[in-house]
Amino acid sequence: MGKRMQWDIFCKVIDNHGDLGVCWRLASQLAALGERVRLWIDDATALHWMAPAGRDGVQVIDWLAPAAVQAAAAESAPDVLIEAFGCEPAPELIARFAEASNAASPRAWINLEYLSAEPYVERLHGLPSPVFKGPGAGLTKRFFYPGFTTATGGLLREPDLLERRAHFDRAQWLAAQQIPWSESERLVSLFCYEPPALADLLAQLADDRESTRLLVTAGRATQAVKALLASEGARTFAKHGRGSLSISYLSHLTQPDFDHLLWTCDLNFVRGEDSLVRALWAGAPLVWQIYPQDDDAHHAKLNAWLDWLGAPPSLRRFHHVWNGFDPAPLPPLEMQGPWRETARIGRERLLDQDDLVTQLRHLIAQKS
Repeated sequence: MGKRMQWDIFCKVIDNHGDLGVCWRLASQLAALGERVRLWIDDATALHWMAPAGRDGVQVIDWLAPAAVQAAAAESAPDVLIEAFGCEPAPELIARFAEASNAASPRAWINLEYLSAEPYVERLHGLPSPVFKGPGAGLTKRFFYPGFTTATGGLLREPDLLERRAHFDRAQWLAAQQIPWSESERLVSLFCYEPPALADLLAQLADDRESTRLLVTAGRATQAVKALLASEGARTFAKHGRGSLSISYLSHLTQPDFDHLLWTCDLNFVRGEDSLVRALWAGAPLVWQIYPQDDDAHHAKLNAWLDWLGAPPSLRRFHHVWNGFDPAPLPPLEMQGPWRETARIGRERLLDQDDLVTQLRHLIAQKS
C-alpha cells in the first residue's frame, strides 16, 4: 500500500458520542498516516466540541446535503469505502464505487461492525459478503469486526498513545480545567446513561471514610446526577455524610481531553463503545454501562466481555447491578487490588496485538 489512498467513511449518528467518536478517531488516525479521508455524517453537531479544530486530511461532509452527494458521485470513487455499523451509504455513491471497481483498479468495501467479545466475532471477522442486489450488485463487502483477541480486528490505538499517557501530569490538567482537588481525594469519572444504581453509588461514596471527587461528564450523566440530587431521596441521604463526596460537573470535552479525564481518575465509569476502549487504554479500574437493547442481547455481550477480561467475582457482580441485570444493592467499590490488577493485565494483553488501523490496512492490502 505505497500510494496515498482515498477513504470514504459513512456514519449515521445513533449516539453522538459513540458512533461518531469511533468514526472520527478512525478518520483522524488514517489521516495521520497520510491517507485522504472523507467522513460522511448525517449529524456532525458533536464534532463542534469533540474535535473543534478538525483534522488535516479529513473532510467532513453532510450526508443529508443532496449537492454534496451529487458532487461526490461525479468525482473519482474512493479506494476504500467503509460502511460503519451497517449504515447503508447513498445509492448514487455505491453506484459510482461499483462503476470504478474492476480487476485493474481493485477497491475495498468494508463493513465496520460494532465491538463485541462474543464468540461469533472471531468466526465472522474478515469474511466476504457478496452483494446480490442494488447498485453494488456483483461487488463483495468484507466484514471487519473490532475485538479483544488476535482473531479479530483489534481496537483503535494511536501509535503514540502510551507515550503520551506516561508523560501525563494529572495535577496540571486538573488545574487547567479549574477543578479543585486535594491529593487526599480519590478521583472517579462518571460517563453514563441513567444507571438504576446511581443513587446507591452516590450514597456509597458519601458514606465512605475516604474522600472522593466525582467528575461528571456533560450531557446525560450530569442530567442524571442533578435530577437525583434534586429528589427527596437524595436530600435524605445528603444529611448523613455527604462530606465524603464532592462533585464537579464538566463541560463537553474534546477527544484528547476525554482521554486526559480517564488518565486522571482512580476509577472510570464509562458507557457504550468508544469510551470503553479509551478506558482500557487508560489502565485504571473501570465499570462499563453497556448500551441497553430491547431483547436483552446486551446481557450476553456484557458477560462475554467480563469473561474476556477475567473479571473477579466482585467486579462481575458490580457490573450486573450497575447495568440493572440484578436488583440487589450495589456492591462495594474496589479501586485497588483485583480490580486494578485486572485492568492492568487486560491492557497488557491488548498491547500485544496490532491496533485496528494496522489490521484494517493489512486486510485491504491482501485483498487488493
